[in-house]
Amino acid sequence: MNFKQEMLYFGKKMVQEKLVASTWGNISCLVEPGKILITPSGMEYDFLEEDDLVLVDFSGRVLEGRRKPSSELLMHIEIYKNRKDVTAIVHTHSLYASAYAASRQPVPPLIEDMAMVVGGWAEVSEYALPGSQELARNVVKALGLKGAALIANHGVVGVGGDLSEAYKACLLVEKTAHIGLATKILGTTYILSDQEVELMRKTYLTAYGQKKGRG
Repeated sequence: MNFKQEMLYFGKKMVQEKLVASTWGNISCLVEPGKILITPSGMEYDFLEEDDLVLVDFSGRVLEGRRKPSSELLMHIEIYKNRKDVTAIVHTHSLYASAYAASRQPVPPLIEDMAMVVGGWAEVSEYALPGSQELARNVVKALGLKGAALIANHGVVGVGGDLSEAYKACLLVEKTAHIGLATKILGTTYILSDQEVELMRKTYLTAYGQKKGRG
């Protein structure tokens, strides 16, 4: 699949797996240095076509496309500017992760796949208005070098070397948030140690799967 086909595929997948509803969330790919392909603002993923996607540069200027780019364009640009390892971003509004984001509590590394893909706690960014430059800076700070972060009172952002990895990060934050809330009902929560997370993350990046850095 090319970039556009992948973006349409994961957009529909987000809806099917209930990570977003209707028009919420957004997806982008770094297609070449300084240029990103991003989903349009306010359009339902089930009906998106390739020519609805928008090519923009790092100044936010539309280079190709007839649609208005996502309202979170600034966040995507800021992440790409600060994370040279990232070439794909997925932003979701999933239920359980959003509960953590609304309570401004980070999602801990409770399960091995979260440790491997995200690389530890999914931290919460400081609150800022949606679509603002302040939100973009806050998200970059919360991300650090990890695979995902929570956006306060908003949702989740996952990043990676491709869309599959970025999507997987969002999916695992949601899964772990659900598990975290369940463990609170059960009464005991065991969080993986920093050392355990570091070892699992290293193994994932160097030895897991068919190619280095891919799952």
